[in-house]
Amino acid sequence: MNKHQLNLLALSTLSLFIIGLDLLKFSQAEIKAVPPPVKQNALPLSRLQPEVVKKLLDSKDINSAVIHIEKGWKQQYDEYMQVKLPSNQVIEVKKISQTLNKISQKVGKKSALIYAVPTPNHLDLILVLPDKLPIHKRIPAAKKEALTSLVTKFRNDIVNPASPRSKYLSSGKKIYDLLIAPLASELQTQGVNNLIFCLGGGLRTVPLAAISDGKKFLIEKYSLGIIPAFSLLDFQSTNITKTQILAMGASEFKNHEPLPAVPLELSNIIANNWAGKSLLNQKFTLKNLKKERAAYPFGIVHLATHAEFSPGSVEQSYIQFWDTKVRLDELKTLGLDKPPVQLLVLSACQTALGDPQAELGFAGLAVQSGAKAALASLWTVNDSGTLALMLQFYGKLKANPVKSEALRQAQIDMLKERVSLEDNLVIPGGSSSDSHELAELDSDELSHPYYWSGFTLIGNPW
Repeated sequence: MNKHQLNLLALSTLSLFIIGLDLLKFSQAEIKAVPPPVKQNALPLSRLQPEVVKKLLDSKDINSAVIHIEKGWKQQYDEYMQVKLPSNQVIEVKKISQTLNKISQKVGKKSALIYAVPTPNHLDLILVLPDKLPIHKRIPAAKKEALTSLVTKFRNDIVNPASPRSKYLSSGKKIYDLLIAPLASELQTQGVNNLIFCLGGGLRTVPLAAISDGKKFLIEKYSLGIIPAFSLLDFQSTNITKTQILAMGASEFKNHEPLPAVPLELSNIIANNWAGKSLLNQKFTLKNLKKERAAYPFGIVHLATHAEFSPGSVEQSYIQFWDTKVRLDELKTLGLDKPPVQLLVLSACQTALGDPQAELGFAGLAVQSGAKAALASLWTVNDSGTLALMLQFYGKLKANPVKSEALRQAQIDMLKERVSLEDNLVIPGGSSSDSHELAELDSDELSHPYYWSGFTLIGNPW
């Protein structure tokens, strides 16, 4: 064998050795999220590599898997929102666990974080508990195509207020069996009562509150919320009951259906033991929002108006003000981060089912706006149903400053038929003339999950 042949043999042997090492162990570079590609008109569906997550979890390296998921999803939101979102960098599993423990002790609610990562062949669930080792479960039955089909059917069952209980309980249980049941015993053993979901594509618009074990809805067991990534949360907990509300909205529009309950919604929110200010119709402008927030740092901003989370780029999604649409990529111009609004509420949203870009807009609402948390609906609820839920929510929030728990109690009151608009409404001037256009919904009708389960807390739940 001549010298040239020996060199080739040595190079081949070295290449095989390097490949072998790659198969045995990932380098630090490999567990980082895949870098964003050259910008295109068609936004990518995912910024993480499922095969990397799988291999890391197969090797029991849950920490590196979580790092990869967090970085991948943050890059996905960065690219969709066309900005670099602020990060608190708490992505080591141990740090997440310690943070959950610290906050749980402070607010008196034991929180757990669930990552749900759909892949073509299975669903990976990662449970992070306060000061406990993380738990990984793989669900082979939950292939992404099958899971997407289940989510679509379930949401279609829910958004039909005439659908029978047996129908949405059945479709909701199928999702529960894949998403919650594998972790249920551990959640119960650890005494968890607040669930924070960090969800992958296809799961971000599931009405989590209404999935059930066949008997009880999830909201009857846990307070719930979703986040885009744990590293994007503002972890500071503040007493929201000490703040005031700036309530703004419109009851009539040029290019949208009217919202006749909005005047009552705004006036009743302020009348419901909360200090604040309300601005209706022509006063509902971007200029006035900035002016009022500059004069007083309202900690809650309530917008009773149409909002759309639509397919396509971030510019297609918007919040309708009286005189203009504020696109999702323009939310920073609202100045809700100076100082940070504790809660942004959108009471008449519509999110496109099954569209990955619309999902990103909805799940990224809080961090994109600069608010610590947002409360928004996955679909546009009947005007009277929205009014009923909002009145309950603000009443509960005054007594229960943990936002996710206040929402839970409001939803349970509707579910248990303990809500009556007739009993709860304060009519300005004592006249009922302002409410003649409202649908007369009784407590039985309002108990259907169509009216309450679409309302979702996004961001900091505490």
